[in-house]
Amino acid sequence: MITIKENVKNIEEFNYLYDSVGWGSYDKEVTKQALDNTYYSVSIYDNDKIIGYGRLIGDTICFMYIHDVMVLPDYQSKKIGTLIMNKLLEEINRIKEKHPDVLVYLGASKNKEGFYEKFGFITREKANLGAGMILDEE
Repeated sequence: MITIKENVKNIEEFNYLYDSVGWGSYDKEVTKQALDNTYYSVSIYDNDKIIGYGRLIGDTICFMYIHDVMVLPDYQSKKIGTLIMNKLLEEINRIKEKHPDVLVYLGASKNKEGFYEKFGFITREKANLGAGMILDEE
């Protein structure tokens, strides 16, 4: 049975999913701090097994960022990611009731852009905002 839980801060589940989708995992203290600084999250379970997760970070006034949308490989293409995104967007819509100008960003994994386009996201280039960038750590 698929169940949804909000604002679960389980370090082991988060790192398990992070590793399962090929992103590695963080030190437990780093994960704890990341989860503590999360505004809102949604966890998806099949019975008691974590199978998906997504979170919102941001100030809720100027910007929000959809981050760490993860679904176990065996559950991908089964609408779990869609369920996660719909829950995150419901929360964003609640935020927008009070702060309608809040900007919502996300960083799509390579070749996953089409998934997010179904929810109304466009590239920064299409929005005439230039390319998204990341600090080079090398």
